[in-house]
Amino acid sequence: MSMLPYLRAAVRPALRRSTPVQPGYESTRDPSASSAVVDCAVYRDGRRVMGPGRLTPREAMRRVREDGGFAWIGLHEPTEAEFAGIAATFGLHPLAVEDAVHAHQRPKLERYDDTLFTVFKTIHYVEHAELTATSEVVETGEVMCFTGPDFVITVRHGGQGSLKGLRHRLQDDPDLLSKGPSSVLHSIADHVVDGYIAVAAAVQDDIDEVESAVFAAPAKGGTRGGDAGRIYQLKREVLEFKRAVSPLLRPMELLSERPMRLVDPDIQKYFRDVADHLARVHEQVVGFDELLNSILQANLAQATVAQNEDMRKITSWAAIIAVPTMICGVYGMNFEHMPELQWKYGYPMVMASIVGICFTIHRALRRHGWL
Repeated sequence: MSMLPYLRAAVRPALRRSTPVQPGYESTRDPSASSAVVDCAVYRDGRRVMGPGRLTPREAMRRVREDGGFAWIGLHEPTEAEFAGIAATFGLHPLAVEDAVHAHQRPKLERYDDTLFTVFKTIHYVEHAELTATSEVVETGEVMCFTGPDFVITVRHGGQGSLKGLRHRLQDDPDLLSKGPSSVLHSIADHVVDGYIAVAAAVQDDIDEVESAVFAAPAKGGTRGGDAGRIYQLKREVLEFKRAVSPLLRPMELLSERPMRLVDPDIQKYFRDVADHLARVHEQVVGFDELLNSILQANLAQATVAQNEDMRKITSWAAIIAVPTMICGVYGMNFEHMPELQWKYGYPMVMASIVGICFTIHRALRRHGWL
């Protein structure tokens, strides 16, 4: 039986549109920040070109057009007004700009003239001391990447998925960075997929914990089975994880197999490794989904079995109690002529009969597992 009808509440918007702010999303951007630009740099021959002061996107593009290399501009949750100037400077397509500003997009790869627009869903595992029916297990964000012949523009949404460490690692590998903007695109894809692998391992631990609780022997005085609310919550979080991983399979397949003018042939080989890792994570997530369905069904079956056991016990005790009720009811009738009514040992005989019959029924029910 499909569990999807019970999980429609899983659709919870986690990201916002810049104007107006959607309900359920809170920007992680520091409101005191004067600009959405996190970093702006020019790279030539795999090395960062240092200059006086901090570069603006327009200045970075001017240097690239004059001296070669490529510009890498990183932004965090830009508004339409903040991104409009950058979009005009680099000639970005309005549809891609709208997607980058408003966020909450499905992972995808699109080509607009000489620019590739790629959307990645970032996943962060939320640490929790104990999994409950309201625990948040995964937190999502987004990274959009505009890749052109001589520029890379990354737009990040959400509090997780910072690319600062990635930029530093790339700057320490000039040979890779010298391959141009496609090397940055590959590194972002590899960074995002590595995050998926780490989250999948952590989610596996949560599933193991729930599975153990469902199939563990009940404590004394307790009931068998786990909390269905915890299983539903984990199921919702896995579905959110799946929505981030599954749509990315096709873009990675295109980047790894189809020749593209904007992707260096040497870098394309590295995309195959990323696609392989992504396929493995996708198999894990699909397996999580199916396993949680089985765990949920087992939990419901155990609850049904426990109810049946309780009903059998209630029925057994009702059968035992029916014996003295019937006998006492018969002898409680006000008839003058009744068997053994005037006999000296009538009362002890009746009581002994009640005890004997009740004991015999109790033993029979115990033998058949009803008590």
